[in-house]
Amino acid sequence: MTNGWRAGLQRGGIELRHLLRNGKEMSGHVTNVVVALLVAAYVSDDVPGTRTPMAHLMLAGFAAYLLFQIGLISLPQMLVAEREEGALLRLRATPGGIPAYLVAKCMLVVVVAVSTLALLLAAAALLVDGPLPHGPGDWLTLLWVTTLGLLAVVPLGAAIGAVLPNPREALALIMLPTMGLLFTSGTVFPITSLPVPVQQVAAVFPLKWMAQGLRSALLPDTARTAEAAGSWELPMVALVLTAWTVLGFLLAVPLLRRAARRESGSRLSARHRKAAQNGALPA
Repeated sequence: MTNGWRAGLQRGGIELRHLLRNGKEMSGHVTNVVVALLVAAYVSDDVPGTRTPMAHLMLAGFAAYLLFQIGLISLPQMLVAEREEGALLRLRATPGGIPAYLVAKCMLVVVVAVSTLALLLAAAALLVDGPLPHGPGDWLTLLWVTTLGLLAVVPLGAAIGAVLPNPREALALIMLPTMGLLFTSGTVFPITSLPVPVQQVAAVFPLKWMAQGLRSALLPDTARTAEAAGSWELPMVALVLTAWTVLGFLLAVPLLRRAARRESGSRLSARHRKAAQNGALPA
């Protein structure tokens, strides 16, 4: 197990260095931050019933969504693309390959997500008077909500990536439900403005609780009156995110192992031939 962790951390470090050299992929994360800042800059109302700027609520929600998106959209696409390239096939011959692979991906996604979150909060504070934690307790809340939120979505993203087809279909299958959650989880406007059944459905998924936890860290305590329960419900935030963390890890490792077992040289060659015929790869 120790060797798996060590190999995973080493692999994660290598992948981080490759990512830093990939300007196109890095620019995608920066673009998400720019979009969030532009939207916040054009919102001037207060959250109904409070004196909290609506822009602050939206920035807290966008912060949660960026974490959610990296774990649940970027990671599955990455896994599907690497499966198509034969990465899972090679893992079959590597002792502890699947756990080490999952550790490396978790490390990569966590570093990218935390860096993107830090960039968003710092840029928002400097450019649009965005919110920041007000004291040590709020910083601690920001830390544990971010950590638990990523633990909740990264293994789940790995599990989804293990069962999805090719990268193009993967994006199409994931994007629609995640965009739906963006608008039903209280990330872009108060969740109390949504119908109760929609609130109840959103409460099943981690994004709603990630956004609520980040609002508790970034917004003044008076803003809690705009929450569905009239409070931040931090114990419930921790409980739901922990449940999704456990579920994600229970699903991710066996599904990745199953995907690796199903890989073979003939399957990989057939996919490459099909991709070449479709013009996705050079013939």
